[in-house]
Amino acid sequence: MFVVKNAWRNVIRNKGRNILVAIIVAIIAAAATIGLAIRQAADNARETGLENSTITAQISFDRSKAISEISSQTSDSSSSDSDSSGRPDFDAMRESLEGKQLTLADYEKYAKASSAVKSTYYTQTSSVNETDDFQPVEDSSSSAATSSSDSDSSSTDTNSNTAQPNDGGQQPGGDMGGDQAGGRGGMGGMMQSSGDFSLIGFSSDEAVANAANGTFTMSSGEVFGYDSDSDGDVIISKELADFNGLKVGDTFTVENVSDEDTTYTLTIVGIYENTSDSTGQMGGPMRSTSSDPANAIYTSVSTLAKLGLDSDSTLETTDSNGDTTERAAAQLSYTYVFSGKDDYETFVKDVAKAGLSDDYTVSSTDVEQYESSLVPLDNLSQFALTLLLIVLGVGAVVIVVITLFNVRERKYEVGVLTAIGVKKVKVAAQFTFELLVVTMIGLAIGVAGGAAASVPVSNQLLSAQVAQQESQASSQNAQFGRDMQGPGAPGGASSNDSSSDSADTSNSDSNSDGNTGNAANGGAQTPANGRQQGGPGGMMTRAVDYVSTVNATVNLKVVGQLLLIGLGLTLVAALVAVVFVMRYEPLQILADRS
Repeated sequence: MFVVKNAWRNVIRNKGRNILVAIIVAIIAAAATIGLAIRQAADNARETGLENSTITAQISFDRSKAISEISSQTSDSSSSDSDSSGRPDFDAMRESLEGKQLTLADYEKYAKASSAVKSTYYTQTSSVNETDDFQPVEDSSSSAATSSSDSDSSSTDTNSNTAQPNDGGQQPGGDMGGDQAGGRGGMGGMMQSSGDFSLIGFSSDEAVANAANGTFTMSSGEVFGYDSDSDGDVIISKELADFNGLKVGDTFTVENVSDEDTTYTLTIVGIYENTSDSTGQMGGPMRSTSSDPANAIYTSVSTLAKLGLDSDSTLETTDSNGDTTERAAAQLSYTYVFSGKDDYETFVKDVAKAGLSDDYTVSSTDVEQYESSLVPLDNLSQFALTLLLIVLGVGAVVIVVITLFNVRERKYEVGVLTAIGVKKVKVAAQFTFELLVVTMIGLAIGVAGGAAASVPVSNQLLSAQVAQQESQASSQNAQFGRDMQGPGAPGGASSNDSSSDSADTSNSDSNSDGNTGNAANGGAQTPANGRQQGGPGGMMTRAVDYVSTVNATVNLKVVGQLLLIGLGLTLVAALVAVVFVMRYEPLQILADRS
């Protein structure tokens, strides 16, 4: 009790010095409060931002990895062959990449392998050619380009007008892209003829609601059914219907891209209007008309199967050398839907256990986009950590120096106390208690100030980080004198043309029931999770919309961390006092004083 009373009297008596220490501690505490609040907000955003949000994912063949491995093997083989010219073995590489696409049965097997899957949907995209009575929407330039290619047999188009998916199964040009329905098809090297029309089969209303064509509204009729009773039913764009003078209930005929003698008769049950203008997405006269959203013909996968144009069917194609090969009649894009990020991560583990090869990857555009939106917040979190360490280091040094001078100034007091029988341990405890009281007072003031300032200061700093990120993008764009075109952006469209909020996106819910109602009643069809894409099968062209506000509030966890910081500063400074007190000899101190 003597130690406590004496320590408190010294706290009151030495007001100036203790107020200085309290101010220093308050400044440290305020900075630490803001820094810890920012870091906690960043962690919460990363951990819970997609916790209860619908997430879509796809399985895709990692073609880049496969090519690298094949190239490495070819190089090793060439180095041991003295007669080798050093050129890549293109035939061997093509043979190694052939047949890597997953089938519908494979995708369904992995869907059943994990209980984390909420739902699935898929699209199958094929191509068909025009007939004399049914023509694609096109201008005179594209018509001339198309007619010149159509003058030969359709089979030769496979060699001149093909598109190969990239690593994720997406098409660079967007003609028959693997990113149908917001997902990557993972077709792993499949060749597709462009044709004059994209004939896209959907598995469900959920797939229609997530059409790669973007948002659209039924202007007349209704969406087709998905069972065999609706085979042959299609919906077409209003532009295409007006161009050919067709209406709901009419029929039209299209040709097989590989055999002009094979035709298909389809019935129009609905006409839709694209929300965005399709003319800006055509990409010039050399681009296939099938890439124009106006020339997308929507139907069910059941119809494709009946026509023999589904992914399980094959078509024979002949290249310019007269060699005949077989290819899949349609490109498959399969999408898995999850209730949150935890389910998505569980699915990744489950499919690996189910035997998914390392040649394939599971990816989610939703997760990637959300993580991209967190870049400024992550940078701010790292800045907050650096600032916190600097403040704590400088503050600890200042407090230690003040404590050192305090002990030296009270050297005579230490000598008297120890001379009258007070143990050095109790004297050291008195100095420690004094410092603890002052530190806790300063800590309380600093926490209060930091808590009040954490949200506005954090958002101000975050806004600066966002502005810096956007400035870097603008600087890159300025090098080209225009907005940079994202990979595969159709028709030269800027990647900024279809931006949306990633933070809001992560909280959206695309359940199939709601989408069914919209599709059946002619409501606007919105891509899942706010995604918006170019043409039918076109690649995604959206800009990252960074998280620009954060709720950096102070909770019990932050307060607990601040208490530990305060105790740490106290112990470090008190250790200096203890060392000096234990070194002092009372008789020598009193002798020097006299």
